[in-house]
Amino acid sequence: MIKRMICFALILVAFACKKEKKASEEVKVDPEIVPTTPADPETAKTQGIFLDDWVVKNFVAPAYDLVAQTSSVAIITVTIDGNTILTKVPKYLFGTNTNPYIGQMVTEPILINHLKDLAPTIIRFPGGNISSIYFWNALVNSPPADAPVKIYNGDNVIADAGYWYGKNTSSWTLSLDNYYSMLQQTQSTGIITVNYGYARYGTAANPVTAAAHLAADWVRYDKGRTKYWEIGNESNGTWQAGYRIELSQNKDGQSEYITGDLYGRHFKVFADSMKKAAQDIGKTIYIGAQLLAEAPASWATATDKTWNAGVLSQAGNTPDYHIIHSYYTPYNTNSNVSDILGSAVTMTKSMVEYVKQMAQANGVAEKPLALTEWNIFAVGSKQMVSNIVGIHADMVLGELLKNKYGMASRWDIANGYNNGDDHGMFGLGDEGNGTSKWNPRPVFYHMYYFQKYFGDRMLASEVQGNSDIVSYASSYSSGEVGAVLINKGATAQTVKILVKNFNPGSRYYWYTLTGGSDNGNFSPKVYVNAIGPNETTGGPSTYKQIKAYAVAAQGEIKLDLPARASVYLVIDKK
Repeated sequence: MIKRMICFALILVAFACKKEKKASEEVKVDPEIVPTTPADPETAKTQGIFLDDWVVKNFVAPAYDLVAQTSSVAIITVTIDGNTILTKVPKYLFGTNTNPYIGQMVTEPILINHLKDLAPTIIRFPGGNISSIYFWNALVNSPPADAPVKIYNGDNVIADAGYWYGKNTSSWTLSLDNYYSMLQQTQSTGIITVNYGYARYGTAANPVTAAAHLAADWVRYDKGRTKYWEIGNESNGTWQAGYRIELSQNKDGQSEYITGDLYGRHFKVFADSMKKAAQDIGKTIYIGAQLLAEAPASWATATDKTWNAGVLSQAGNTPDYHIIHSYYTPYNTNSNVSDILGSAVTMTKSMVEYVKQMAQANGVAEKPLALTEWNIFAVGSKQMVSNIVGIHADMVLGELLKNKYGMASRWDIANGYNNGDDHGMFGLGDEGNGTSKWNPRPVFYHMYYFQKYFGDRMLASEVQGNSDIVSYASSYSSGEVGAVLINKGATAQTVKILVKNFNPGSRYYWYTLTGGSDNGNFSPKVYVNAIGPNETTGGPSTYKQIKAYAVAAQGEIKLDLPARASVYLVIDKK
């Protein structure tokens, strides 16, 4: 009897153990597919203040056409890690430049509506070389009395100064007040470049003080509408007003040619006056100083060779951020596709590393970094107005994020066709092929879809199987994961996307942007999900209404990437 009771007890224990084990097995989940909430990384010093205005982004699924998943075999794998956040996405990376020679803009509803769609977040003004001869509060032909009639121009010749005036309301230019109105209409933030050249060529007893006071008066007039300010534009350049001055007209003992040392000392005078003006009106502003983005070549001017060291040693930690410009490809060169796209990776990384290195070498703290002008210099094959420069823009945006830049503004909204050597994002109706004014170029479509379908955090991703494929992954605060996938090569590819630490939902969506077959490798056309342009160049006017492609998720995510194309992908959360 006792033996029988012991056996029964053992059976009960075994049954309980088996039941406990089964329950344990039922709740066990592969830790790689359990979504967690990863911590945001520490804000990089090169981003700093530009992440203060970071905003949460929630994904809103677009209208879509459900299509069959590709049947092609994928030998390329893109792996995204949902738990590895590289950086939050600064909203000021998606900026552009306007300038005072493309019209009043607010009188151009077609352009304004495109800009509203693009949502550039930050728009620089007056931009470029005009900044050095721009008097924000002056009527036409009414410069300050101490601004000379003639100054050295970019050809190193004394010539008419050709000043620009903020109160010029002619239809061909952009007044300061209409710039502010344009910002309001497009819900963009401004960045203003004050006239530093005036501190050099001005004939007052103390031209630096006069120029700094003029800048401070602008801060007061601005009344807090603008947080970000620059002191001068490419002041180291031989093409810039103020690079060389007439010593006979200068009254404060400045050198004939600008140096980084001199600019650095002047920067502190400007910053002091402008910050005091902001304080007087109860506002906070941030002021940037100009640096060179790469080490000067052996043939560079003495100014360039000592520019960064001079600025950093004299301005010290006074600047709130550092400014660089880059046109990525070699100047005035007929660059090929490979060189153009490759520059997005190499230059973006090398520039930030160079600026960090120079700051350290001169005992200055790392500052937030703003790339306030960028584009390409490739000429001769209409590269600047092609679909390839749109892909280049996608890659630049992705690389700016990877390398943790704080701000970037592409040059520019519109410029002038010049047989295709045109930096403008929009045409001015001057192409000679019947295209309308403000017709968007391919780069507009690439930057529109990148910003619209990239989340608020960048995730780690890697590509295996083909070096022509590039991936920039992101996540949304609402939980979805996505990627901008780029095929740099001349052959179509199929990729498989694996997402670690993420439970995919019922479908994934994407848009594919490809170029046309005209003009060799540099088609001026772009197709969005196979829908082509309404005009001879550019893309479809119905870009806002075009439906995404979508596939019902069935355990595997695969996509076809056409040759030289960009794909903007978002994967539903479960």
